[in-house]
Amino acid sequence: MVYRLLALDVDGTILRSNHRLDKKLKEAIEYVKRKGVYVTLATRRHFASAKKIAKALKLDTMLITHNGAFVSKDVDEPWLEYRISAEDVAGITKLLESCQCHVRIKHERFSLANRVKKNQELIAQMTIGDPLFYPIHFSDELHEYVNASPVSPLQIEAFFNSEEEANALKEEVLKRFPAYDVFLYDGKRMEIVRRNVSKGRALLKLADHLQIDKKEIVAVGDSVADIDMLKNAGLGVAMGNAPREVKECADWITRSNDQNGVEYMAKEVFRKQLRVQIRSL
Repeated sequence: MVYRLLALDVDGTILRSNHRLDKKLKEAIEYVKRKGVYVTLATRRHFASAKKIAKALKLDTMLITHNGAFVSKDVDEPWLEYRISAEDVAGITKLLESCQCHVRIKHERFSLANRVKKNQELIAQMTIGDPLFYPIHFSDELHEYVNASPVSPLQIEAFFNSEEEANALKEEVLKRFPAYDVFLYDGKRMEIVRRNVSKGRALLKLADHLQIDKKEIVAVGDSVADIDMLKNAGLGVAMGNAPREVKECADWITRSNDQNGVEYMAKEVFRKQLRVQIRSL
């Protein structure tokens, strides 16, 4: 099989546990690019963070960011964007803040967040990947702030104190705001996006635009957010550090992110493949 498009998740996939890129990874991506393969990133991270990583990898391609809600080469010229309405942002934020969770409203240019004293370790995790040029504004009453200064973001994230609380709020959000999907990661981390928005769906739209069949896609990931991307690809690859439910959905399992899993996959999958031609975008 000839593969023409490679989609790589970021955290837990191309980044090691210390959140760094390995030199061997950069060499592996160059190796795949020389085969004529279109390489993109597909991540839950915001666009500014993904663009910074893409630059380090010398990728000048469309990036799938905000979990599929924003696809673009340049922040000023989005190719695909699926936003949460300003009216719903205010209502969702007020509902989330009623349970004292940490809320982050993620736009492609900035984030808005509330100040909370609990879950400091989890809140610190939310700031990973926030470069200095991507501003974060904190407010004591976030729902009042967005009422006064409306914003139409791509994602809303929330960190809860317990899984029970997260599950209860998930059901409440879905009931009150049926135009959106709600996902829980690691039990306590919630993400809200427009209904039917995902990395997998964005990847298929990108492939169609590039005139690439889904059978010619290789997708690599490590989390439940990557499952539909792995299922929709011709070759879905789970990282060795992925949880069991992700591995069960994959066609192939590579090594972990701390054991050069992406580099190993690239050489095994693309070693015998000749250079292909891809439509420019």
